[in-house]
Amino acid sequence: MLPAMPTPEPRDFSAAPAQGPSFKRTLLWTLAALAVVLAWDASALDLAMARWFGDADGFALRSDWFFVNIAHEGARRMAWLVVLGLTLCVWRPVGALRLLPHGRRVQLVAGILLSLALISLLKYTSATSCPWDLAEFGGVARHVSHWSLGLADGGPGRCFPAGHASAGFAFLAGYFALRRHAPRAAWIWLAVSLAAGLSMGLAQQMRGAHFMSHTLWTGWLCWTAGWLFDLAVTRALRTRDSAPDSLWPAASLPPSAP
Repeated sequence: MLPAMPTPEPRDFSAAPAQGPSFKRTLLWTLAALAVVLAWDASALDLAMARWFGDADGFALRSDWFFVNIAHEGARRMAWLVVLGLTLCVWRPVGALRLLPHGRRVQLVAGILLSLALISLLKYTSATSCPWDLAEFGGVARHVSHWSLGLADGGPGRCFPAGHASAGFAFLAGYFALRRHAPRAAWIWLAVSLAAGLSMGLAQQMRGAHFMSHTLWTGWLCWTAGWLFDLAVTRALRTRDSAPDSLWPAASLPPSAP
């Protein structure tokens, strides 16, 4: 009698192709969101909104206990705890994550970290200073558009995009990892990620740490990074699944008859 053949692991055949209706819908949403962000930039409402919370004496909430310890430091630490928990879920998934193949769980965590790294890199190289650094709000810098590349505003810079808001928006990458296998959970994940990013961005806006445009661009960049990473992962999975079957190594075949 022939020995039982090993059972191959299930593959991620449900990964949708990079092109098609899903791709087109996501592209349209991405372009629509870009139009909204560009419209905000063109409206010159950044300074007008900053004046709601600050004046020549600075921003009253800059050192407020709640905004510093809860809305800023507490939210940032919570975000990193969630990332740690999701990392552990790559091997021990819970809830809707159980519906994801291993590769998609890795994608979820890696996409979040990629978004955080992208925003940190852009922020580190930015010449744009924060609202509380502007002369109008008691600082020394002048207001210069964050698109005036290479033009210093006289302040310390490194304030665009919004690093704190990325602690919420970076989780948008999870929507793309979830949407094929757990669509309902994906929509909930999307809503929570957007709410977290906007809340964190607004808290920093009220402290004078960022303009609203910084928050909106951070959201768009994290969304786009998560989507592009999803396209790359999907292509890699499809390439793997279409490769010649190598799950039956010679060593597992029955020996030839003498």
